[in-house]
Amino acid sequence: MTIYFIQAFIYLCAAVVAVPIAKRLGLGSVLGYLIAGVVIGPIIGIVGKETVDIQHFAEFGVVMMLFLIGLELEPKKLWAMRNRLIGLGGLQVGLTTAIVMIISILLGYHWMMALTIGLIFSLSSTAMVLQTFQEKGLTKTEGGQNAFSVLLFQDIAVIPMLALIPLMASPVLREKSQAGLKAAGEHHGQLSLVAHLPGWAHALVVISVIIAVIVAGHYLSRPLFRFVANSGIREIFTATALMLVIGIAALMSLIGLSPALGTFLSGVVLATSEFRHELEADIEPFKGLLIGLFFITVGAGIDFAVLSKNLFPILGLTFGIMILKALVLTLLAVIFKIKANNRWLFSLSMAQAGYFGIVLVNYSVQNHVLPAEIAQPLSMIVVLSMFFTPGLFIFYDKIILPWYEKVKNMREEDKIDEQGSVIIAGIGRFGQIINRMLIANGIKTVVLDHQPNQIDRLRRVNIKSFYGDATRPDLLHSAGIEQAKLVIIAIDDRPQTVELVKYIKHAFPEVRILTRAFDRVHTYELKDAGADVIVSETFYSALEIGKTALTHLGIHPFKAEHMKAVFNETEQEQHEEMFQAWKVAAEEGGFNNQYRAMFLKLEKLISEAMEWDRSDAHSKTERGWTPPPKKYTDKIQDRS
Repeated sequence: MTIYFIQAFIYLCAAVVAVPIAKRLGLGSVLGYLIAGVVIGPIIGIVGKETVDIQHFAEFGVVMMLFLIGLELEPKKLWAMRNRLIGLGGLQVGLTTAIVMIISILLGYHWMMALTIGLIFSLSSTAMVLQTFQEKGLTKTEGGQNAFSVLLFQDIAVIPMLALIPLMASPVLREKSQAGLKAAGEHHGQLSLVAHLPGWAHALVVISVIIAVIVAGHYLSRPLFRFVANSGIREIFTATALMLVIGIAALMSLIGLSPALGTFLSGVVLATSEFRHELEADIEPFKGLLIGLFFITVGAGIDFAVLSKNLFPILGLTFGIMILKALVLTLLAVIFKIKANNRWLFSLSMAQAGYFGIVLVNYSVQNHVLPAEIAQPLSMIVVLSMFFTPGLFIFYDKIILPWYEKVKNMREEDKIDEQGSVIIAGIGRFGQIINRMLIANGIKTVVLDHQPNQIDRLRRVNIKSFYGDATRPDLLHSAGIEQAKLVIIAIDDRPQTVELVKYIKHAFPEVRILTRAFDRVHTYELKDAGADVIVSETFYSALEIGKTALTHLGIHPFKAEHMKAVFNETEQEQHEEMFQAWKVAAEEGGFNNQYRAMFLKLEKLISEAMEWDRSDAHSKTERGWTPPPKKYTDKIQDRS
């Protein structure tokens, strides 16, 4: 038992140290896990043969990941994705398989071996790509969505691949394997229901079991989950979810299929279940940890002895496969009109081989399709391609994206041929509302924004705006800042906002500046720079939500409105004092004790103000609750 604790401690230590460092350096968590595995495995050697056994356990993270992917894919979603799924994914798998197969035949391999090698390298690493997409926020991009379609098709395509491979068994390899086992007096220790079946019977069993899983998942899962949910015991539901995943994985292993494929299918079947979200919540924590452990074992499992003997051939084939896949993906990106930087993301993200490639290599050896002496270098190529993939994402982040940003910003700035009483710098989600309100009241505005796509979208709905950097003095001059009454700053860059306020107040002190702030500190920075009116972009919306929350909790709407007004008034009353305390703290290089004391004082004042029941005093917003009496304005005019 002690050895297992020590091994677990080593793997967890490697992850805890390497992953945060890799994230901080911008390398991503996946490369951090891989480097951690290489360090504790081939380099230091504190983990050894047990890595293979741990990898079998860690592969369960991939199984869970595909189960969760399946849960997100209702049949309707799959049908809606059919064009990209079958067209883009099918062409990628077909073209890559065909090209690799032709190259393998030219290198002297039998066509069945060549086809198997083509199938192995047609697949990419779903776990690695999706994990990186999620970390970098690329999942919803055009490139990310198309990559997901291809990965999904690849995962589904593994099923017919696993059914096809036994049919291509080599009689020569089978006889050699059996002779070797007899000579060694060994037998397969792995449980199997199909070990001694002919190829056609094996394929028939596989198809029958898949159909059985789909039917059982559709008709039997709901009564089971309903029965367990009625018990009201959360951990039993978690146990049921794990039982389902582990049971299907075991069944797939018994018939020689990848456990991940079976759980993916069951996930798709359960995607329409009312228990889907509960299943996701229960499985997600296990998946994340095991996926990380899987990548560590991939790094630790790199056999440097095999690599050193065939270093240049293996590295050459690895880079050759990655370049070939990237070129095929680029061609498909052009055909399917994936644009700009998304084309690069789509092509680079899936240029590697993947986990299912390793599965197919092992499966091909077990079914006497590939000899072990070929399988070993193939597995090394798959692992190395996965190891180099984070470098492709770094290349995309550091080279491709900045280049496209530079090209996008090379657009010539618009000639500003209008002037108005208000200049609005920034026309995003915040500036648009301000602009619409002013125009609706007949106020002439001049809108500047440095995002060309945003400008083009606004012009399509007849909102006139000009492309240009509002921080440039010459553009402000062209926009008529000398005659403007107000400048409203709504740009997203915090430092640029502060610098623009400083410049305008220095060059045009008579122009009033209205600006939005991101938070309290930004508010103080803008006030110190000279802004006349500063509004926190979240303060008033948060107050409104807070008031609504109070009413939903049973507090009378009038009382809730009163509490909202008290909170706002107390904040405003203490604003100047807090600002002065912040200035002193900023000069000292951080938040000092005085500022912390002022903040605690503010919280205490707010609490005390909330407890004060004002029976005869009302704020302006509270007076607004009661309409004025008839002819109220006439009386005011008579008095004047």
